[in-house]
Amino acid sequence: MTSPAAPVVLAFLDPAFPEGRVADASQPQLLVTDLGVTRGDGVFETMLAVGGTVRKMQAHLDRLGGSAAALDLDIPDQDVWRRVIAAAVARHRSENPPADPATDELVVKLVVTRGVEGAPTPTAWVQASPAGAAGRRQRETGIDVILLDRGYDSDVAERAPWLLLGAKTLSYAVNMAALRHAHKQGADDVIFLSSDGRVLEGPTSTVLLAHVEKSDDGTTVKRLITPQLDSGILAGTSQGALFAAAKAADWELGYGPLEPRDLMDADAVWLISSVRLLAPVNRIDGKEIGTPSLQKELTAELSELFAGVH
Repeated sequence: MTSPAAPVVLAFLDPAFPEGRVADASQPQLLVTDLGVTRGDGVFETMLAVGGTVRKMQAHLDRLGGSAAALDLDIPDQDVWRRVIAAAVARHRSENPPADPATDELVVKLVVTRGVEGAPTPTAWVQASPAGAAGRRQRETGIDVILLDRGYDSDVAERAPWLLLGAKTLSYAVNMAALRHAHKQGADDVIFLSSDGRVLEGPTSTVLLAHVEKSDDGTTVKRLITPQLDSGILAGTSQGALFAAAKAADWELGYGPLEPRDLMDADAVWLISSVRLLAPVNRIDGKEIGTPSLQKELTAELSELFAGVH
């Protein structure tokens, strides 16, 4: 087996090792009978560490717990995760000193599977690795997206909770297939629609849009809107954090329901996620969105607000 393309620290959560059992990421670590491999039976979270500090850790740990509960999966306590995360990030930075310690970015992934078939305990680990250049490039230059039918109506999450639409599970084959389809069409990403025409989310991101208007007294009103959570989408930790920061900066906030025409009529649209951060959408299905100068201005303002989130 060849070594990873980039330095990786892999730490398994193990009661015998308070700060995690460090494993060689270039060598096999999972048994072929692990249910995370054979059935995608597990949950995960992906976080960004900037300058050694993990952003929005509490929100990610809370969502990991919620996803695990939806799967009836017992996972380690949050204090255990915190110790192993801190140790993994510190070890990575020690073994791979960053050129600029204050601004280096690491992707920190938390994974829990149901474990080896028949075993009583789950398999859990933390992985720390360098952030890729693609995410930084897309947040700077923007992305082109296409709209794709997800195949479910907007009420299915309430009718069929076993579909786990609001949980972040390891079963991401459909999401990755959607991204490959977008790339074949010359696009960078996807916004999913429900079968009844509601805007949902991206395969790995949350949808945001903005409107800027003048009020009757001449003041500027900026409104930030995201789809309704009860439509079967994953609650975005980044969306929640940005909404809190935007509210403090006197933005108005709104939650769908949204339809494709709302995206087309917006002054700006973004896909937001924990690692790529705020990526402006330049075109949807080939149509230019908003006004480039206003989009650039709003992106800069929201990115500055989001940079202050911890």
